[in-house]
Amino acid sequence: MVIAWWAALLGLLLAIGLILFRVNPIYALILGAIVGCLIGGMNLSQTTDVIVKGSSGVMGTIIRVIAAGVLAGVMMESGAANVIASNIVNHFSDKLAILALALSTMVLTGVGIFIPVAVLIVAPIALEVGQKMHYSKLSLLVALSGGGKAGNIISPNPNTIAAAKGFNVELSQVMIADFVPAIVGLIVTVLLATLIKNRGTFVSADHKFETKEDKDLPSLKAAIVTPLVAVILLLITPVGDILGIKALASFNLDAMYILPIAGLIGTLAMGQRKKFLKYMTGGLARMTDVVLILIGAGAIAGLVSASDLPQKVVEIVKVSGISGTFLAPIAGILMAAAMVHTGATVIDQLPHGNYFHVTAKAVDMHFKERMSVVLWEMLVGLSMTIVATLMYGNLF
Repeated sequence: MVIAWWAALLGLLLAIGLILFRVNPIYALILGAIVGCLIGGMNLSQTTDVIVKGSSGVMGTIIRVIAAGVLAGVMMESGAANVIASNIVNHFSDKLAILALALSTMVLTGVGIFIPVAVLIVAPIALEVGQKMHYSKLSLLVALSGGGKAGNIISPNPNTIAAAKGFNVELSQVMIADFVPAIVGLIVTVLLATLIKNRGTFVSADHKFETKEDKDLPSLKAAIVTPLVAVILLLITPVGDILGIKALASFNLDAMYILPIAGLIGTLAMGQRKKFLKYMTGGLARMTDVVLILIGAGAIAGLVSASDLPQKVVEIVKVSGISGTFLAPIAGILMAAAMVHTGATVIDQLPHGNYFHVTAKAVDMHFKERMSVVLWEMLVGLSMTIVATLMYGNLF
């Protein structure tokens, strides 16, 4: 039985509405899928089958996300992420402070740290820079968020894993494909943040910053081992393809193996082998919400797959005369492999998600002012989407 497109659409809208009203996103997505199936004419048994089938379809992604938790846990729990961010900022002159801040979050997300966590790590540094250089909080958060968006699309994180596996391509290929759009996103971020550095509120002159002890932090050389090993292993297969070296091209080691291996080697390099299990536990805890969201998203995906909504969307695009190429970025923007992935960075900072609130708290920003950042973040995401579409959409 095929569910009518309008029933699937109502299920989607219900899920989004519930999320906006602060209902837990996982329950909202599953409930939206259930309602969509039922009003589409399915009975309870058929509805269960659709949701189970949809959720089971994301299990491959979930396994890889859990594996990514090892790398993320090592980077965050060991302090390696903090060391990398601090060194980037400290090695740039004051005139390049905004570039340094944006580059810091780009690098951190690029090596597998979630954007909210990357912003939380760099935010104290950004506030100190803002106080010293008299840059507005608006400018500082645009720099951090924009840099994070740029790094996110070239990162071996759950978003990229989902994009890669959703289209049955290698994770490394998506990361490489998004490199140029990411650079453009970084440039646009710096330009926008510089443009608005005198707008909005500023860090007060009497704001006190907590000083952190460095004795338990790894050295920079040790801190970069984890991401360096991960990147090298992920690039072996695509480099082999490019150079025509069969031995490398057939290496084909999945991210499920690479990310934990990189985390283990990095832990050994930092001399913290006894803490590896602790890092793994911490990383898994950080991935729990992502895994649950993926299950909910799988339920909605099952609803959409069982309906004729995708066919209706294609028909609308054909009738409107818009190139089919734009289906990918439009889908990415609305649902928030390269074009979809970059499209998902355009409005992923809206208030119905935790990113909006976490980043606002990180720089001590009120709701109204945080809303003013959304437009600038959209421009960064849109710039990367446009570049990706031009590069891979065969428009010329």
